[in-house]
Amino acid sequence: MHELSLAMDVIGLVQREAVKNGVSRIEEILIEIGDLSGVEADIFEPALRMVMKDTILENAVIKIDRIPGKGRCDSCNLEFEMKTFFDPCPHCQRFTSEITRGREFRVVSMVTA
Repeated sequence: MHELSLAMDVIGLVQREAVKNGVSRIEEILIEIGDLSGVEADIFEPALRMVMKDTILENAVIKIDRIPGKGRCDSCNLEFEMKTFFDPCPHCQRFTSEITRGREFRVVSMVTA
């Protein structure tokens, strides 16, 4: 379950940034998770809540923005939504070699007290 280690990394990142900026409490955190990132948002969020205890994020609101997968077909140049890495182009049925969106996993913003 790598979501737990990712949650711990997020807490560490937020705490380091808070110390650098003299912040003692975080009220809200926004995280983007792409559908093709390999991170299960439904597992990551409870893991994050668990490791937030006794930290400056303990009572913070967690907002997760899901980013749908998108790819571009090398054959016909169509950009289309992808649910998996192996979705063929809906126009020509060839497989894409360029994923243009959906691999994101990042802390976008934090709201401080």
